[in-house]
Parts: sequence; structure tokens; C-alpha cells
Amino acid sequence: MTRASRLRASRYGAQAALLAVIAAAACAHAAVENNTLTAINGIKVGHYTLAERPTGCTVILFDGHAVGGLSQRGSAPGTRDTDLLKPTSAADRIDAVVLSGGSAYGLDAANGTMRWLDERAGSGLSGLSRQSGGAAPADGMDVPIVSSAVLIDLWVGGKPSIRPGADCGYQAAAAANSAPVQEGSVGAGAGATVGKMIGREHAMKGGIGSADVEMPNGLRVAAIVVVNALGDVIDPSTGAVVAGARNDDGSLADVRRLLRSGATLQRTSVGENTTLAVVATNARLTKSDVSRVASMADAGIARAIVPAHTTADGDTVFAVANGTWSGDANVTAIGALAADVLANAIVRAATQATSVAGIPAARDLRRR
Repeated sequence: MTRASRLRASRYGAQAALLAVIAAAACAHAAVENNTLTAINGIKVGHYTLAERPTGCTVILFDGHAVGGLSQRGSAPGTRDTDLLKPTSAADRIDAVVLSGGSAYGLDAANGTMRWLDERAGSGLSGLSRQSGGAAPADGMDVPIVSSAVLIDLWVGGKPSIRPGADCGYQAAAAANSAPVQEGSVGAGAGATVGKMIGREHAMKGGIGSADVEMPNGLRVAAIVVVNALGDVIDPSTGAVVAGARNDDGSLADVRRLLRSGATLQRTSVGENTTLAVVATNARLTKSDVSRVASMADAGIARAIVPAHTTADGDTVFAVANGTWSGDANVTAIGALAADVLANAIVRAATQATSVAGIPAARDLRRR
């Protein structure tokens, strides 16, 4: 081989090596791409799923000075410390939101999350917003602000005496991280179901979903949702039923068609269904602004669940703004984006769910 040939070979080898490095970097970037709630800097999510029965809890932790709001349109909510999120409340921050199965028993999960946060107060390791813009309280105490909401999944898998408690909230907080949110039948979504308007025996699996949107100027809006709805999950982009009430042959019944036909629907006990969501933005907003975002985001439930906000649902939407983006915030735009990402997250909750306790998931229908 001549000297010129050796130089060309060396040059081609170097180019090939460079292309390989670029390709590997692109693959690595794709592998860590995050289109979920934790794409917002300063937000962490952790799940804990009980092994004895399909149920569990999910904890969302907030770094920095996070401000919270709430919209509650379901008629049968189960919540704790949500009054603190009202614009008239003096509480100027929120440290965590706990979503849990187990009905009202699941509210105890918040105690475990509070204990976990309290153990790490001031350490800089917890994701707490303990620096709330003023001096520490005179008595040296700084109580974590933890709001919570629950869903009823006691009938799924039998053993209704097994439900999330304080340990569940502690373990979920300990597991919280900024990696892409795990979706499907985990945490608070482990025992979630949808499509119960013609009876539980015709239901399908719900679960946890998350979605995110980033604007060119750096504004981000994202959502996480636990879908345990009475109604069907509808993909707003196509109008198709994703998961919901099933006919005796296993096909989708489409509750919209049943309602318009005047079909007799099974009476459902109050409070056995609910959709719980947290929408968040990196914008800097007031408590009043965040409450408006929560109210607008609630429209995402109506887009993706039919029917929504029923007498048997406890639909609750938390909204949080952590102010890590310093741009000019347009509340109307943020609320509109929040509704979009919440609807997308609801669809993902159904498509990412897996069957449990004999209850089929959307992915099972696709195999047919």
C-alpha cells in the first residue's frame, strides 16, 4: 500500500470512528429522552406497588418554591389538605402530592411521605421547598405541605383489607427520581380500571400515564394522571375508544353509543371511580394563576373520558408551578397546554396499562 493509500485509509477510518461516536451519542440521547412530568426540572416521581394485591401509591415531589392550585369537579372526592391550595389560603408552597389507591384508607399514605420529607428537612436531598422566602419558624419547625387524593380499587384482586398505608407513601417518596415516569399498572394505577358503566365484569384496565410539551422559548407544561374512571377512554385525535366497557364477546361497547341508544346502564355506587391528575409548569405563577391553570386543565379529562365528572367519580386535578423558567408566563396559554397534555396522558394511561386480576388491558385487544 502506498503512502497516499495509507493516508486515505487512515482518514476514512477516522471519519468512520467519528460517525460511530455521533451515532452512539444520538442513541444515548434518544434513550434518555423524557416526555413525562419529570422533564420539568425540579420534579421527581416515585411509585410503590403492593405485592399482595393490585394497589399502591405514587408520590410527586417538588424542589424549589412550588406553588399549588386545585380543580375538583367530581362529586365524590377523597382528599387531604387540599384547602391549602385555595388562593385564599396562607400556605405559599407545596412540597408533595400523594396519589393512592385504597379508598379513604389510602389517605394514610401521605403520613409516610411527610415522615420521609421531615427526616430530610434542611438536608438539600429531599426535593423539599423548605426555603419559602422567609426566616425559619421561631420554634424551629417547618411542617411539610403534602396534599393527597385517593381512588377506590378495593374490589380489584380480592383482599380488600390490603390497601396502601403510611409505609407505601414513605417507600414511594424514597423511590422518587427525575427519570422518565414509569407508566401503566404501577403505583396508584396498579388497581385502576375504566369502563364500568355496564358493570365491573365488563371493565378494562386503567393506570398511570404522563405527557409533556416544551415550547421553543423553554416553557414546559406536563401532566401525570391516574385513570380509574367510570367511563371510556377516548383518543381525542381520532375519536376512537381506547379502553372501556366491553360487550359479552369482549369487543368495545362504546358508551357513547349506549347512551344515545337509551340502553339501560348499571347503577354504580358513588365514589367507586375517579381520575386523579397533577399538571405542572416551569413558569412562575401566583396561586390564583395556578388555580386557573388547574381549572382549564380539567377540560382534558372531558376530552379523553366519556362521561366525565359523574356522580360516581371523584375527579381531582392538582396544578403546580415551580418557577424554574423565568420567561413571561401567559396563564391562558399554559392552561390550554395543560388540558392538551392531560388528555394525552389519559390515553397513555390506557395504552400502557397491563392486565391484572383477569381484567384485560387495551394492549390485549390489539392482539386479537
